[in-house]
Amino acid sequence: MLDFTRSFITWTTNPRKPHPYYRWDGGFVGDLGDVYRVRMQVDSTMDIISPSGSSITHYLNYPCRAELTIATEQFFMIPSGEWRAVFTREHGVPIARGPSDVPEPVARRPVLERYADMDFQPVTLPGAERLLDGHAVNEATQSGAVINGQTTYRDKATGLDIRVEFPIRLMNLHPDSGKFQLCCGPVIVPDMATWDGEGVDRVFLAEVALSQFDYVEFILRREIEPAESEKEWFHQVRGRDRLELWDPNNPPPQPLVLQRPRPHVYHETWAFDSENVILRAP
Repeated sequence: MLDFTRSFITWTTNPRKPHPYYRWDGGFVGDLGDVYRVRMQVDSTMDIISPSGSSITHYLNYPCRAELTIATEQFFMIPSGEWRAVFTREHGVPIARGPSDVPEPVARRPVLERYADMDFQPVTLPGAERLLDGHAVNEATQSGAVINGQTTYRDKATGLDIRVEFPIRLMNLHPDSGKFQLCCGPVIVPDMATWDGEGVDRVFLAEVALSQFDYVEFILRREIEPAESEKEWFHQVRGRDRLELWDPNNPPPQPLVLQRPRPHVYHETWAFDSENVILRAP
């Protein structure tokens, strides 16, 4: 059982270099050559588990808004977007922008291609108690205990197990019957169509819901294009423009063109037979 409140990923940026096209790429407003440190809390984890028991752990970081770093005022970039990332100990794994049936030209990349270093500090809570029925879940919830959820399902195409762990921040209870229902997130689930025997090249951001110990549903996030009638205000720039060019007469080639942030919706649902575990901290 992870203590998510004390589990962090930290990294050091590489020395700041000018982007070949964009003036404020990444939002950093320091001097060239500067480096800075970042600490991000872990929001949830996802393991891809082989039949032998070996696993690849993926960590979802706490979100932040598109911002200027390290600034003294006008911190937020508008148009505003949300930055999230998924890391294994070796790779950064892209989060899907579209639905699961639309492939994207993305792939995992070694973390050291982007960062000077990266350190993982997951904190486990030994002696966690597994709650075996709904009445125990009700009691632990009402007593104010720290509780986590773990759900494990099998990917039929590969025979691999997927285990997702997350802090339970919302629980609905019916104490008389011992019924419960959690709806939590965000969590990550893998795009197993991109599995190559060593890892995946895309994951989906999702919310998770369950009310039993053998069934789970996920609802996946995707980007949508704002209506034309909304783009005027949605794309209105205030302050520094993330897309400002060093030279307006020298735009980047199409593969390097940055896009304005787009809004997100949760729409596509996945359902699995699963093994669900509710853990109570000691």
